[in-house]
Amino acid sequence: MPRTKTKQQHKKGSDTAVQGTNDSSVVSKASAAARGYFRDAFLQHFVCRVARRAPLINRGYYVRWRAVDHCVRRFLQVTAGCPKRQILSLGAGFDSLYFRLRADGDLDRAVVYELDFADVAQRKAALIAANETLGGMLDSCLPSSPGPVYVSSSMYQLLGVDIREEAQVEDALSAAGLHWAAPTLVLSEVVLTYMETDRSDATISWAAKLLPQSVFVMYEQICPHDPFGRIMQEHFLKLNSTLHALRQYPDTRAQRHRFLTKGWDCCVCLDMNDFYLRLIPKEERDRVESLEPFDEHEEWHEKCCHYFILTASRGLLMEQALLPAPPVSSAPVISWSPTVLPVRPIPVSLEGLGMASTRLGPEQVMLTGGSSKGGRLAETRALLRGQEGWRAVVEPFVDLGQIISSTSNGSVRRFTGGGVVIYGGRSSPLNPIRDIFRVTFNPGGVSPAADPQSQAAETIHVESMICSGDPPPPRWRHTASVVSLRGRDFLFVFGGKNQSESALGDGHFLNLGQQIWTEMPVEGAAPPARHSHSACPYQGGVLLFGGLSREGWPLGDTVLLRPTERGFCWEKLDVQPLPVPRYGHRAHVVGEWLVVVGGVWMHAEGVPGVVVISLTSYSSLEIRLDTSSVPWPLMLHSFCSELMNTEEPQLLLIGGGGNCFSFGTHLNPQPVSVDLRPVLDSKLLWCTQVS
Repeated sequence: MPRTKTKQQHKKGSDTAVQGTNDSSVVSKASAAARGYFRDAFLQHFVCRVARRAPLINRGYYVRWRAVDHCVRRFLQVTAGCPKRQILSLGAGFDSLYFRLRADGDLDRAVVYELDFADVAQRKAALIAANETLGGMLDSCLPSSPGPVYVSSSMYQLLGVDIREEAQVEDALSAAGLHWAAPTLVLSEVVLTYMETDRSDATISWAAKLLPQSVFVMYEQICPHDPFGRIMQEHFLKLNSTLHALRQYPDTRAQRHRFLTKGWDCCVCLDMNDFYLRLIPKEERDRVESLEPFDEHEEWHEKCCHYFILTASRGLLMEQALLPAPPVSSAPVISWSPTVLPVRPIPVSLEGLGMASTRLGPEQVMLTGGSSKGGRLAETRALLRGQEGWRAVVEPFVDLGQIISSTSNGSVRRFTGGGVVIYGGRSSPLNPIRDIFRVTFNPGGVSPAADPQSQAAETIHVESMICSGDPPPPRWRHTASVVSLRGRDFLFVFGGKNQSESALGDGHFLNLGQQIWTEMPVEGAAPPARHSHSACPYQGGVLLFGGLSREGWPLGDTVLLRPTERGFCWEKLDVQPLPVPRYGHRAHVVGEWLVVVGGVWMHAEGVPGVVVISLTSYSSLEIRLDTSSVPWPLMLHSFCSELMNTEEPQLLLIGGGGNCFSFGTHLNPQPVSVDLRPVLDSKLLWCTQVS
């Protein structure tokens, strides 16, 4: 008996927690509506006050709202000639769908049925009764029918019933007037996944059996095993709202198979990146993307990669209400190498997002700018390796420290003669950095044996570079690389973004000796505009790889800017197989190989590891990272990396992570190293010259 009681208590506690997700969801939807992401005048009546959410949350709830609205509008369009049609919303919570459709005049010969826990239905009914606007949308109140009906009108029925109890649901809907043979849209918006999988499967089968002319619309989570997915699951576990379906149905392919084996005739399932970029017109995307300052691209695409919208149909008429199937060629097939690269944590406490790094010596790395959970990083740090291993030290700048340290997504590049140049970046999406800084060091560099606090002022010197000529517009998420022509060094700035341009495609040359922005003849077709790409010095020129395009798609091209007798020339390399498009990665040239690590791609098959591109044969190889030795989710975006010139070639990956939608902020707490020896054979590929 006590054991049974414990199970009942656990079930009730879980049910209460799931009901709590409704309250959070409606507040976020109301925030997005208030900021103009979509038009919904009724959500505000279901919250105590409209709180303002972060732009990432607003965008996330916009694409959710837009996907459901797309499917509902398509259903109403397809069934416009039918004498009766119905919308059955499972776990509807405080959704305002009925009120919005009624206000738009879209419920001709249609009825909306909403089901949820009795407690939720009772609260919603009370809000409707107490609000003149909501109550005025009920054209006529019908006599109370037997059963758990909390609101009853000719176009709207609100029922308090546990959707896991199929017999009770069937009886309640029949009593409320649902016509089982009429065209019906069944809506489940982050509902079934909170149920045990056998119960949610039964609900899917039950709907297919009883509704012969229907379309099932479902919005839920996927991809539980990558770093973002692990953080997402941990979040819901803490809320006592386990995402049960993820274990058995981890991706869109599995969800589609689920419905086809549970009685549905056809099924289309898209992740939200696919929906947003293919089914929302560019004009609408441009409008949404202009509403608020935004620079969380990696987090946005990660969120969209972990949610899907699904439509499944029963009956010939309902096939027309399905989402359009994705093109067969839209998802690249990854040919993974059987080799994996081991990743090892470095026992140094150091975290940060958007930092820039440069290698000062064989065992010395300087880190500037970036942010952490406490805000912008107001100090420069260094990673040093001595006989006892790696350690992190603070190196405060002797002057201009606050300006440089507040920079995120800027570029740091070494140049001939010693020192580095810091160019671009931002302190916020509305405040780009316009100055250029030169950082120089004493001849001995940073001494691992020295007291870092007492030696800092003697080690690092910062000065603002006064440059003449026509400077480029300010930017961030760009690249700045040192190129050479006829014995002169230039800082080549390419791409990026700023307040007015979602992606830049211009290139600019700064003569480092004369400190003048210079026009240089450049031949060949320039690569498309992009930001968050990589650029590596190579044979006097620079190698570009990847990035995020102006249209919002990741790029997978490799482009060489090579020096010529007159100036420079763009040349696109025909790499085969084409690396999976990505952005937010880091890259290094090792001899005649381009080594690309991390980043974000729009692909369900894992996360980017390392791709190695031969600069002689133009072949490529995708390689997974073995992170089994890393005890935390390793998120490789907004990080920096350095290729350490040692007898054991390795990448040093520092910082990284991000805001995981509404699930919390995750920062990699320590640097990690990636052993490149399994793919870079010491006799063939490794050389001492690295970049």
